[in-house]
Amino acid sequence: MAIEPEVEERLCRAAEEVALRAYAPYSHFRVGCAVVGSGGRIHVGANVENASYGAALCAERSALSSALAEGDRGFTKLALAFPDVPADAPATSLVPCGICRQWLAELAPGIEIVVCGHGLRFTVEELIPTPFVLPLSPAES
Repeated sequence: MAIEPEVEERLCRAAEEVALRAYAPYSHFRVGCAVVGSGGRIHVGANVENASYGAALCAERSALSSALAEGDRGFTKLALAFPDVPADAPATSLVPCGICRQWLAELAPGIEIVVCGHGLRFTVEELIPTPFVLPLSPAES
């Protein structure tokens, strides 16, 4: 399912704006995420680092958490913005981390992911073809 140009533009603008508010004092690698929930509502999130690296929060999980906290589900489209990454950065620098891939596999398995300004598009299945699934998890029902 391709992202309509006007939706992609709105998503990228939202992801780019929130990326500028990221808290990344250690890596200086700001990331913004915008996700479309049910009814077309856009939810945003930015990465939040912490001196205890394991306590950091990625932009994708921040946006999904925000949407879920507001009772929104049914995610269809997600945009990522990386304002500190050069345009010629390798795709491996512009994809969700493993934890975020697992979140997407469970919470938004059919979502399309676009990397703003880099011409990259992915599906969750392309990023994590064999996610971890509990026998009775929501991803199987």
